[in-house]
Amino acid sequence: MTLKKINRAVWTERWPAPAKLNLMLRITGQRSDGYHLLQTVFQFIDLCDWITFHPVGNGVVSLQKTIPGVAEADDLTIRAAKLLKAETGCEQGVCIEVEKNLPMGGGLGGGSSDAATTLVVLNELWNLNLSRERLAELGLTLGADVPVFVYGYSSWAEGVGEKLERIDVPEQWVVLIKPDCHVDTKEVFLAKDLTRTSKSIRIVDFIAGQHQNDCLGVVRERYQPVKDALVDLSEFSEARLTGTGACVFAQFDSEKAAVSAYQSLQKKWRVYLVKGVNESPLFSKLKTGN
Repeated sequence: MTLKKINRAVWTERWPAPAKLNLMLRITGQRSDGYHLLQTVFQFIDLCDWITFHPVGNGVVSLQKTIPGVAEADDLTIRAAKLLKAETGCEQGVCIEVEKNLPMGGGLGGGSSDAATTLVVLNELWNLNLSRERLAELGLTLGADVPVFVYGYSSWAEGVGEKLERIDVPEQWVVLIKPDCHVDTKEVFLAKDLTRTSKSIRIVDFIAGQHQNDCLGVVRERYQPVKDALVDLSEFSEARLTGTGACVFAQFDSEKAAVSAYQSLQKKWRVYLVKGVNESPLFSKLKTGN
């Protein structure tokens, strides 16, 4: 992807950090270090956090406002900016302003996306000239989902989620529910009843309709709000879990059908009406300058 207009980027613009959905998630094994081997399909949706980078001249990296419950030093945008400085010896500083729209603990990759936007945009604003491949390698040290946000296109993923192959999937309307609970990803992956031996499939199998999520059974039985949301959403279309949740989603072929489901569900749930997109909104903005 050629970012022809990136030189027009200026400080204090708002940059999107989009959410992702896991359209499928299979656990095919486990490494000796405990990490699980996966097959998954990532697609972006047009629901985004927004990040603004304010230049500071003292070399300090800071947050304009911390996220409740997250120490500044642990914030992935701070860690990403400091990682860039350590990698390149950059002496510039930045104050990072995050408009948080993505629900935390929802399986939408919000923290990873924020980190990726920080890596990609500061690489340009600081004129560091790191390759996309190197940015993805750095991002992987922050989280397994960061590389897909760095590359910015819907992907078939394997390994721990870092082996990516670009894939085009239908860009459908999506109704997304965030149940009132926070799913502990570590707890899910430690669960004794989690399936860890799913047979590997091919992209053509996914396209043909094999889109199970091996975490679904564990999450549904341990988190009643997720189970209830799946039941309510399934009245309108096939209800699925993204990642380890807590968010559940359903895809619709028409905007009319999606709007109807959204309006019915919002009486009871925290619900979003969004669109699946194959190209990350971050890279759409970088290419067009808008």
